[in-house]
Amino acid sequence: MEQVAGRKAPQIEAEDGVDALHDAELAAFEHALTIPTPVILGVAGFVVVEPALRKRMREAGTVVWLRARPETLRLRVGSGRGRREDATDLEWIQSVVAERTPVFEEAADIVIDVDRLRPRHVVEEIVRRLGIEPDQADAASTSTS
Repeated sequence: MEQVAGRKAPQIEAEDGVDALHDAELAAFEHALTIPTPVILGVAGFVVVEPALRKRMREAGTVVWLRARPETLRLRVGSGRGRREDATDLEWIQSVVAERTPVFEEAADIVIDVDRLRPRHVVEEIVRRLGIEPDQADAASTSTS
């Protein structure tokens, strides 16, 4: 999003409000859809929650949800630096997870529970579930920059 909007999400939200943040997330999503494949995209929760955007996301390719428990998400945000103010509040995280889980389940073609997985193992599981040969995955990861 920073590449498209010129600012990070917390700065946009703090200075211009949540509607401006969603506009920037939408612009980042639109930009991401123009990137030649193969590509891995991370999208804002707003994109998954909005029905029309969720539909476009699913049409664009395979959707993988890296599912984690709220406690794991809380640990991963650390101090919360560079994130929204309530990102370190476990109750807020639990609320957002409860609200979004049904929509994320609907959107996902593949769900991978990542609570106990290291990043390398997450990648290996994605590759396995997509049915990609490891040498194809290595070639794809070095062919784009």
